[in-house]
Amino acid sequence: MTRRYFRCGNYSFDLSKKTLVMGILNITPDSFSDAGKFLIPEKALEQAYRMAEEGADIIDIGGESTRPGALKISAEEELKRVLPVLKKLAKKLRIPVSLDTYKYEVARAGLAEGASIINDISGLGYDPKIAELTAKAKAGLVLMHIRGTPADMQSAPYYKDVIKEIKACLKKKINLARSFGNNKDRLIIDLGIGFGKTPEHNLKILKNTGEFVKLGYPVLIGVSRKSFIGKLTGGAPEERLEGSLASMVLAVEKGAALVRVHDVKPSVLALKVTNAVQKV
Repeated sequence: MTRRYFRCGNYSFDLSKKTLVMGILNITPDSFSDAGKFLIPEKALEQAYRMAEEGADIIDIGGESTRPGALKISAEEELKRVLPVLKKLAKKLRIPVSLDTYKYEVARAGLAEGASIINDISGLGYDPKIAELTAKAKAGLVLMHIRGTPADMQSAPYYKDVIKEIKACLKKKINLARSFGNNKDRLIIDLGIGFGKTPEHNLKILKNTGEFVKLGYPVLIGVSRKSFIGKLTGGAPEERLEGSLASMVLAVEKGAALVRVHDVKPSVLALKVTNAVQKV
């Protein structure tokens, strides 16, 4: 098997060995799945340590909800939420901390306090200068596809050819990131499941994950507890574990290298079996 590496700060992962698990830590009052549960720093830290113990390879901290219909908050408010947690985690954890933000000021402060990855839902669409920060810091950079903004992205999203259009958009984002000096082995692409897509779009993207792998960059899939699963199976976000695991495994089987999840332990166990089958 050809070795592929993802590097972020002082960390390096051999992606040919296993699928990486990114644990979600929402420090927000209004996220769709765990609103307010980890808004208190002590609760957020407990959850981060728990996910690390359960096998998470990366902890992804977010201080602003990007659920459909969510409104933007100020950089000051976002920093107030994430920095107390980020500072402690970056010093104590032996795995990278990712910061889920699209704001230059937040990314700059987060990298200075020890974040190893910037997870930009806009894929440099809102502020391309974030790529300058990650290149200078030799941090990882996640480039996600989105149509519109969280406030309006689910207002009748339309594509003539969803796979072709997302691939073309991601190619532009990759080229932009590389133009700022970001090395290939520090970039990840995220297909943006649920971000400006209908349930049918999401299913088609999952079925065609392999098409995006052909771009030559590690693919991150974020399906955990999302609404398209609820539409298929019924149930509230916390009742969507089985559907989340099924769609995650299907994407990994088609080449996804990383998964972003709320439920770390079940995901790690499911991927141990999936990866073992892949290696036979």
